Amino acid sequence: MGFIGWIIFGMFVGLTARWLVPGASGGGIVMDVVVGIVGSVIGGWLYSLFGHTGVSGFNIPSFACALVGAVILLWITRSISGTGGIAR
Repeated sequence: MGFIGWIIFGMFVGLTARWLVPGASGGGIVMDVVVGIVGSVIGGWLYSLFGHTGVSGFNIPSFACALVGAVILLWITRSISGTGGIAR
């Protein structure tokens, strides 16, 4: 998957994570894409700890893996900023 594909994948993951995690988002769509991409990396890393391949393209397991990472990242960032998440 090319660079543009990862951006689009990150956008879908970030928007879905934003919908799932309560609280205000100050960064808009650009920050959602960034959270989606970074969340994909985090989710892939967590998934690889169990001996599996992480995010490998546009498929359901990769989306779920990336979404878990993005949701975790959103909870952390919103908890730190005080706009929602775990520490609410």
